[in-house]
Amino acid sequence: MAEERTNGHKSGSNLEKVLRAGHFAITGELGPPQSADAEEVIHKARLLKGTAEAFNITDNQTAVVRLSSIGSAVLVIKEGLEPTVQMTCRDRNRLAIQSDLLGAYALGARNLLCLTGDHQSFGNHPTAKNVHDLDSIQMIRMVKNMRDEGIFECGDEIKGKVPRFFIGAAINPFADPFEFRAHRLAKKVEAGVDFVQTQLIYDMGRFRKFMEQVVNMGLHEKVYILAGVGPIKSIGAANYMKNYVPGMIVQDEWIEGLRAAITDIPKEDKDARREALRNQGIKACSEQIKELREIEGVAGVHIMAIEWEEAVRPIVEGAGLLPRPQVE
Repeated sequence: MAEERTNGHKSGSNLEKVLRAGHFAITGELGPPQSADAEEVIHKARLLKGTAEAFNITDNQTAVVRLSSIGSAVLVIKEGLEPTVQMTCRDRNRLAIQSDLLGAYALGARNLLCLTGDHQSFGNHPTAKNVHDLDSIQMIRMVKNMRDEGIFECGDEIKGKVPRFFIGAAINPFADPFEFRAHRLAKKVEAGVDFVQTQLIYDMGRFRKFMEQVVNMGLHEKVYILAGVGPIKSIGAANYMKNYVPGMIVQDEWIEGLRAAITDIPKEDKDARREALRNQGIKACSEQIKELREIEGVAGVHIMAIEWEEAVRPIVEGAGLLPRPQVE
């Protein structure tokens, strides 16, 4: 039989406690290196410490081989950070997923993000065979049953301590067909997800419409929704996301804001232009967080400053969200 919960919490993680206490939560992201270099993970962890409740440890993101999410999670725990271990359906069958879940929990991880995973054709092993024994919704249900029922996917009882994860998932409010997005979220809620993180938001109008649907369906009362935000550091990056990243919408106002930041700076002064663009990216992200706080149903934000960990602290500070709340 499953163990009794402690103080009414599903996992007892810091992220869960902050959300349950009604605080506006922040999660961040830490990408492991394409090597066995523990020091790179530790360096990023020290930059991020104190800026968020928990930090996603990505799982071979963009289908590129990297230091494992579980191994990296252990390193950040030692640095005093709380990890959210990402796990994809792409690379593991149900035996491997459940085994890794037991290992991750035994090593101290308490938050989990269940993902399908980027297709291997986008990564550095395009001819690799994917697995997809389960999809992300099936994985959510499996993890919930392990936690709440104390059983493996096959129905066998877990003989001893069960892994009690705060279960997360990703959602994309911008993919087509738009009308199906809230219903897709509802399926993940029914499967047992506790929190979700959205795709990066650069179309606030569409996100507001999505949240209206979510609230009308009452989903915001059943799951914590963390809105995805991220600073844009260059006009080229903004144009690339707008034109080449599937499932992402970047409104022109974001690009225009970056252009305005360098209008009066000579083209030959590349360092000054780069600094101005980065400052604008940080400022715009902070202002967006303030706006998102006013939208009904948004419980927090997920900051994705990919390979730009230095930007997270000024973003959170600019949004007026430091220091982070302490909840027992």
